[in-house]
Amino acid sequence: MTYINLIYLGLLTKRVPIIGMFTPSHIGGHVPPISFGDVFDVPRLAQAINSPVLEWYQVKNKSSGDFDEIGCWSVWQAVQDREQSARGSVLTNILKLDISYTKAPTWIKVIPRYEHDQHSSFAALATLGFPETRIDNAGEPDESPQHRLKLPPDDQLLCYDYLYYVCAHQPYEFDFDFSPAWLFVGQYMHWTPKLEALADQYLRRAFGTQENETTPPWIAIHIRHGDFAAYCGDLPLDDCFAPLSVIARRVEEVKQEILDRKGIAVEHVVMTSDERNATWWEGVTALGWYGLDHSQTVELYGDWYPVLIDAVVQAGGLGFVGTDRSTMSILARRRVQSWKGGAGRMVKWGSVGADDH
Repeated sequence: MTYINLIYLGLLTKRVPIIGMFTPSHIGGHVPPISFGDVFDVPRLAQAINSPVLEWYQVKNKSSGDFDEIGCWSVWQAVQDREQSARGSVLTNILKLDISYTKAPTWIKVIPRYEHDQHSSFAALATLGFPETRIDNAGEPDESPQHRLKLPPDDQLLCYDYLYYVCAHQPYEFDFDFSPAWLFVGQYMHWTPKLEALADQYLRRAFGTQENETTPPWIAIHIRHGDFAAYCGDLPLDDCFAPLSVIARRVEEVKQEILDRKGIAVEHVVMTSDERNATWWEGVTALGWYGLDHSQTVELYGDWYPVLIDAVVQAGGLGFVGTDRSTMSILARRRVQSWKGGAGRMVKWGSVGADDH
């Protein structure tokens, strides 16, 4: 989502976006980052949005040990009051960037003086990329960590510390079909052909598809439990998370919508989840749904690939059922709707009967 926002800001400011790597915040600190271009088809994206898209290795030699000095805007300092420094990232050290941050003006914040939301505005951030607004709003820079420099925001290389919470109209815009960042950028970020082919292998193995048969259409499910348990408080997890029967009801709704709109009866349903309870997975199997066998994935392809293969499968079906408030589910639903004209539902959770409807 951060890189979608970055590229969209590039379009708004008529600048070439430079994309960093993905860091393993949800996978494990021992895992090295993976390049953006190893996940997404960059040439296809650049052609679709009619703009060049660069990765950092094309700008700076990976083996360089020199720290490049640069001045950037700190969005984070402007949208919240709890922390008085820029938002940190391991990428700045990986890329050897010695950054001096200048606090952005507080008028970039979408909901002024509201401490419970950190969203900034695309339009406001874009104005900082032009000389007049940049000069008028550049206050005292913070010292850079390496060389102790105080550099104003750079004219040539426009940069921001944190672009996760950005929207055009309202917070958490990826939830909505009008999201301009999704419409103008996100939907054009397709997987690499290599990832597509690998996910297809996993699906065909799960379905038992023969060599002379095409992969049948499917509905993917993404149920996120692991870290969401922290939001359940004292509520037992069985009461907090939606039961399989509720998920099955959503699957049937998606099946019916696909049949009504496309005239296709989808028989294959694939479950992807971080759930570790064997009894729960037995319930998935009892419903006739399929799972992906990741027992050898890390060994064969690396730590990133279980989640990447799952994401490709989630995005490639004619239908999708996801977990409410999960960003992985939100993007999978958007992809199914944009790429396949498919049907999507989100399962609510957090209390008994949360998804009753």
